[in-house]
Order: sequence, then C-alpha cells, then structure tokens
Amino acid sequence: MARDLEAAQRFYGAVVGWTFRPARFGSAFSMAVQDDVPVAGIGALASDLAVAVAWTPYFAVDDVDVAAARIRERVGTVAVGPVSFPGGGRAALVADPDGAVFGIWQGPVSSGWRVGLGPAPAWLELRTRNAFDAALFYGEVLEWATGRAGCCEVSYEQEQVVLRQGGEPVARLDSGPVEVGAYTPHTRPRWHVHFRVPELEPAVEAALELGGRTVSVVTSDGRERSIMLRDPDGALFTLTERVTESGTGETGETGETGETGETGEAGGTG
Repeated sequence: MARDLEAAQRFYGAVVGWTFRPARFGSAFSMAVQDDVPVAGIGALASDLAVAVAWTPYFAVDDVDVAAARIRERVGTVAVGPVSFPGGGRAALVADPDGAVFGIWQGPVSSGWRVGLGPAPAWLELRTRNAFDAALFYGEVLEWATGRAGCCEVSYEQEQVVLRQGGEPVARLDSGPVEVGAYTPHTRPRWHVHFRVPELEPAVEAALELGGRTVSVVTSDGRERSIMLRDPDGALFTLTERVTESGTGETGETGETGETGETGEAGGTG
C-alpha cells in the first residue's frame, strides 16, 4: 500500500527496473512487471484504509472466510475484511499473534505470480520471536505441509524454518531480537521482502537519489550481498545481489560498506 501511486512507480522503476501496467482492481492499483512477469502490486489506498504504508505478502487460500476464522481461533487479528474486489476475488488484511501483518487472498491468481528465482521477489522473510511457534500458526492457518497438490514443504535449517514450493525456497521464518510494539518498525515482528537486482551499488544510488534511505550496511553470506532500505514513504525492503563464484559481487567489488542510513519510524510501500 502506497500513498502516491505515481511516486512509488517512479521509485521502484528506477531502483529495481520494474515497468507498470493497470491492475484489474481499478485506477488506484497497478501491477509491477519485469521481463513480462508480474512481480508485485501497488495500491494507493494507505490513507483510505488507514493502514501503514508497507510491503505486505498475500497468501492464496481456498476460502478467505475459513482462513480468517482460523486466524481468530489462534489469537491472530483480522484487521480489514474479508472484502470483495471488482473483477472477482476476496481478501483480508490480518496479523499473526505477534503482530506481523500479512494478507490472505481467495480468487484467480496469474500463473506468472511467484517468489524465488528469476525476476520475482527473491524471498519473503518473517522476523518473529519464535520461528517454530510461528510455523505452527501459519501451517494451521494456510495449510502448509499438508501434502495436498501445490502445497508447500516446511523444514528446519540452521535455526530457520524454511518454506519451499517445488523444492525452491520461497520464505524463511527467523527467530530473533524483535519487540512487539517497538517504536521503530524494523525491530517489530514483521514480514520482510527481498528484491533481487543485478548490481547492488547502482540500485542503492538510484534509491538515495529518489529519496530513499539505507537502514543497514551491505552484508554478505558468501552467496548474496544485501542491504536494507526504506523508500521515500518509509517502506522497508531489502535489495539482494548474487555473489559470483570468485566471491565478489557482480560488479566485481568485495567487502561491506560502512554507510548506514536512518532508523526512525516508518511504514512501507507495495
């Protein structure tokens, strides 16, 4: 959800190379596309719905009303909806017991939507107090690891709960130092999105030129280099660059930057 649809499109078009086309939900929505693949949706409804400007993952469900009931039964929160959208589909904006916000969607989904390799978001990350407890909640609400066709597999790897679809990791649940009700959003339990870019430094430079801010230094795990940013409205997201076999980024640079940005309160876009 964004405050200014056109401004959000300019920012993300420059930073991650997306183009945009109208979505079927009306003039307040647009679909971000890269290499003819839909990768994200942006809706200029943050003020209308009184919700934070933020990137929010939506999970497809067979019945949004049933999923919403499961969330309530498990001490989660249903904040908005379920509501119906023009052109088909019903959705709700909800939160898990720790307050991490996500959406649930019942309706048609383009076969091109995905998370993982290619131009799509690299992965989704849940930052929460206890990843195992969170996995139980999401597994029961969203029917993870049920064995039904198209369902996801869940495993515990290196102190993370990893969600895979078709063998490909699409989400990670991390236990960590988060605080429910913390003043700064990046320290609260939340879902966080990682966007992959060919070269990290030019993308960060474009973000800063258009009013974005860095929230972390550049870090590397030997496979990817990444940095957390805010967009001009305060939306938190991470940019990720693959590391080549030589141990350098695609730009040929090594090491970590020492530049940090502000860490004040905010929301997000998307």
